[in-house]
Amino acid sequence: MDLQDLLPTQIDWWQLLLALVVAITTWVVSRYARRGTTALLRRTPGVPEPVGAAIARFVGYAVLLLGFGIALAMLGANVQPLLAVVVVLGVVAVLVLRGVADNFAAGVLLQARQTVRIGDEIAIEALDTVIAGTVTELNARAVILHTVDGRTLHVPNARLLTDPVVNDSTRGARRSEVQVRVHRDPAVDIDDVISALIAAASTAEGVHRREPVRALVLTVGPDRLTVRLQFWHHPLHGVRVTSAVVVALSDALTLADWNGTVTSTPGAPPLIPPEEV
Repeated sequence: MDLQDLLPTQIDWWQLLLALVVAITTWVVSRYARRGTTALLRRTPGVPEPVGAAIARFVGYAVLLLGFGIALAMLGANVQPLLAVVVVLGVVAVLVLRGVADNFAAGVLLQARQTVRIGDEIAIEALDTVIAGTVTELNARAVILHTVDGRTLHVPNARLLTDPVVNDSTRGARRSEVQVRVHRDPAVDIDDVISALIAAASTAEGVHRREPVRALVLTVGPDRLTVRLQFWHHPLHGVRVTSAVVVALSDALTLADWNGTVTSTPGAPPLIPPEEV
């Protein structure tokens, strides 16, 4: 397709002058549009500089293409073939960049609503399981998590808007629990045992003082007492604080000369034989 085929055979001088003015104006507007887009994207958190530069160039080219099309139309040119090419390129660009655009828009919403922030510990379903990690980066495409076992997980932004996400850092504290099985001496009152366990867990390093330790009695038998202790701590210090609580409870049992077991991963309850009829 030659440019001479698009232009008419006779062009008035005023048409040529008007088309020239439109072309110059379009060139100036495209430069300002590119600069404005670059400045806007720099203020948008999570947008990498290469992505912002590519978007700014696309906006500038789009303005140039639109302005030159208007200038050709003022010259009386047939711009239908050009419009057809633009439409085809636009459809191809939409299909190719659909996923990128979805994640970019989702990233803007996530940062505007502050659903997750850098430093938060979140849990999300991935790889057929639930993975928990600390948010280390928010960019235009994904949320990057670092897990406690050293893995790095890239979660697309769109998934955080469509799938359930558990944020363990929103309240500033998180609750954990351990289970204690103590050999029950009939001469010792159950309340005294529970009070000693609560006092020991409260002194462990990392346990919050503003939320008291709570004890839930699970089973009471002739010679066994099973208690679940619940305590609050910093959202990111669950493993360390739980370990400190287990050690503190073990020391308390030894000091009181009680036989017992402390575990952070409760096992199955013991089987009880059926009563004889």
